[in-house]
Amino acid sequence: VGADTDVLIAGFIIHDGASARVLVRLLGPSLPVAGALADPSLELHDADGTLIASDDNWQDKQAPAITATGFAPTRANESAILSTLPAGSYTAIGRGKNNTTGIALAEVYHLPAD
Repeated sequence: VGADTDVLIAGFIIHDGASARVLVRLLGPSLPVAGALADPSLELHDADGTLIASDDNWQDKQAPAITATGFAPTRANESAILSTLPAGSYTAIGRGKNNTTGIALAEVYHLPAD
């Protein structure tokens, strides 16, 4: 993840006309590498570029629901968004808080319906 417009971009597609429950994570501090992004932030956009959700610290908004998935990030300052999305194309955008840079990992999990 770089500064300014040098963001991490991860795209994914939900197909077959069905909606899907997904967890999108952006990890940095828990990565066992030198130069890991210290404080990642995450945005989720639809195919038109409309912002669906954003997250800075995963425990601030959806902690109980994210924890219940079994895939909660291990560090409080990592980012995660849990959402049920209709079929379509989506983009997750990762940045460093306060324009910081470093190595990050974006993950998308397709989860069972509630």
